[in-house]
Amino acid sequence: MIVQNFFSSCKPLILALSIGTFGGLLFAFWKMPLPWMLGSMVFVTIAAIFGWSVKLPYALRQCMVVFIGVMLGSQFTPDLLDRLSSWTFSVTAMVGYIILSMLCVLFYLYKFANYDPITSYFSAAPGGLNDMTIIGGEMGGDDRAIALTQASRVLFVVLTIPFMFRIFGGYETPEGLLPEGPGFDLPLSEWLAMAISVTLGPFLAKCLRLPAAFLLGAMILTAIAHINGWASSSPPVGLVAIAQVVLGTAIGCRFTGTKPAEVLRILKISIGSTFILMSTAVAGGLLIGELTGIPWYLVTLAYAPGGLAEMSLIAIGIGQDVPFVATHHLCRIGIIILFAPLAFRLISQYFLQKKKY
Repeated sequence: MIVQNFFSSCKPLILALSIGTFGGLLFAFWKMPLPWMLGSMVFVTIAAIFGWSVKLPYALRQCMVVFIGVMLGSQFTPDLLDRLSSWTFSVTAMVGYIILSMLCVLFYLYKFANYDPITSYFSAAPGGLNDMTIIGGEMGGDDRAIALTQASRVLFVVLTIPFMFRIFGGYETPEGLLPEGPGFDLPLSEWLAMAISVTLGPFLAKCLRLPAAFLLGAMILTAIAHINGWASSSPPVGLVAIAQVVLGTAIGCRFTGTKPAEVLRILKISIGSTFILMSTAVAGGLLIGELTGIPWYLVTLAYAPGGLAEMSLIAIGIGQDVPFVATHHLCRIGIIILFAPLAFRLISQYFLQKKKY
């Protein structure tokens, strides 16, 4: 009876991963960009919309996120410190992008999607899906609408970016089903460095209360090891593909348990908000690229408001400057989490005082 209950409870997980793996394999066969993540995400999202019972525990996503952190950290090289100063302008300018894009999406959601002001505000924040959902709900917004709108944003941005790079960035899909990279036959020292990063990194990041602790902790320790020459290899490509399937499946599973009509309504609304976000990201990329000489499409990738893990994975998958992209997305998420709730409280107090008089 216990075994039967166990397998019964695992059915949604097995179904989700099976659909995600099939989608990733199919996209890889079709030579689609970033196939393992996009394929799993698209197929699981469709399954969720049509009412299939698909579910992926948050803990499993976090287990894969630490390996993504290791993969990101392995892209940091000893010359990184010399390059950081050249990113100051683009990181500072990103604050303007966040404010402009958030105001435009807020207006769109309030005027055209008929969201209430609080739900519009926290749905418009270009980052911090979980944090904006929790804080927005506590402030009186519709936390379900916020979660679905934020999840749809990530879905559409992740879908858009790889195809944009195929058209404008010269990205070519790899010949095989898997991207080029090391296999599982890494030296013991590399596996040891990886094991320390995935176990100790998240623990230290949580103690320091850093955002995205599992990803960031593993990334920082791996980056330190690579910058100092203690490690030199990235994780096996097979492990990377598994992490991409799990991440894509997790995005799709966010739509489970919602009525198809409601999901489709949110997706329609999110097409408009994603268009605004991507248009402002491209405009920012063109402007910053013109002023700094950095390729506009790289700045667009650094500004595009997908998740930190998702955008960094795309950067790796299409061969772009991972430290540049990851640093900008980390700053974006930090700015949103720290200042979006504070700005909301200040705006609310201003209007409350204005009402009194």
